[in-house]
Amino acid sequence: MKTNLAPLFDEIAPRVLAWRRYIHARPDLSFHEQETADFIAGELAGFRGLTLSRPTPNSVVAELHGAEPGPCYALRADIDALPVQEISDEPFRSQRDGVMHACGHDAHSAMLMGAAWVICQLQQQLKGSVRFIFQHAEEVPPGGALELVKLGVLDRVSMIFGLHVMPLFPTGTVGYSEGVFSASSDNFDIVLKGKGGHGSMPHLSCDPVVLGAEVVLKLQQIASRRLNPLLRAVLTVATFEGNGGYNVIPDSVHLAGTLRTHSHQVRDEVPRLVQQMLDGLTLAHEASYQLDWQRGYTIGCNHPDACRVAEKVVGKALGEGKLQKLDDPMFGSEDFSSYQEKVPGCFLFIGSGSEEKGTTWNVHNPRFKLDEDVLRVGVKLHVAFIETLLM
Repeated sequence: MKTNLAPLFDEIAPRVLAWRRYIHARPDLSFHEQETADFIAGELAGFRGLTLSRPTPNSVVAELHGAEPGPCYALRADIDALPVQEISDEPFRSQRDGVMHACGHDAHSAMLMGAAWVICQLQQQLKGSVRFIFQHAEEVPPGGALELVKLGVLDRVSMIFGLHVMPLFPTGTVGYSEGVFSASSDNFDIVLKGKGGHGSMPHLSCDPVVLGAEVVLKLQQIASRRLNPLLRAVLTVATFEGNGGYNVIPDSVHLAGTLRTHSHQVRDEVPRLVQQMLDGLTLAHEASYQLDWQRGYTIGCNHPDACRVAEKVVGKALGEGKLQKLDDPMFGSEDFSSYQEKVPGCFLFIGSGSEEKGTTWNVHNPRFKLDEDVLRVGVKLHVAFIETLLM
């Protein structure tokens, strides 16, 4: 690094830890993060040189202009929690029943706050500006990123970077995929409408349960037989509900599920194939259907130019051998993809797993626990991006 930043990292570390624990104890669900956003804005207000704005009541954007003009780069953290009941004996565990920071967004927020403080100390050395985006609603489509993009948070931004803790990797390591790194996530609801009746006289009914069973199987055949196997897709039915009884054939059943894919072609093709399949099966059963398809997050794709920056930054901040290029993109989704549709960007996974500390439970698990050593790693990476690009 051009400047010895270790004293600054040491100085801010206790505050980053305290911020993370404060936010962890007071989690807010997606689209209801105003209390968290108010806290973040209140802390950032004390940083010299920052200009704060609130594009929405539950998000915060801060901007720092350097001593000399130049490009603008953005750093993003998500701030929402999940509807999960925490299983933990930590003194700072969630104080809100059924709500938990089970995906590390409390850490993401604290790391970016700490990085903002350090970068503010470097303001006179910057040749350009930095935009710090504290984004709401990463967990629930249509997502906070899309909303903020529409509100102009990427105006004048040349490139954006994001970090996500990952307990599947050892603390102090970083993983990334060049190109596609996450899947699109679209959800569907299917209501199959038949004719209810007595279980002993199925011939007088139009049984939507039997039809539903056929639909589930045919949906799997869409993924395995109608799509190019090189264009991977996951089509899952996760809900099958009827209103019948032991001897009551229901009038209708409800199926719901999700489509995940790394292919824009598949994403556009599957709804047509599902509708085609439903047309044929319901005609054969003399039934009817209602299909509701909800497009969610788009495919996440790391830009090659942003990846080159990330490779340089990780080596500079953490040393050689800490960066691992991942062979396969994940089938999880991430609304950071909405930013990447607008400007080049790179999304990195920073390891937070330690067998010794018991922090290898995966994200979204009620036993998820953070190795808090990752907080310093995240602060260093955020700062290194700006040092590399603007100093």
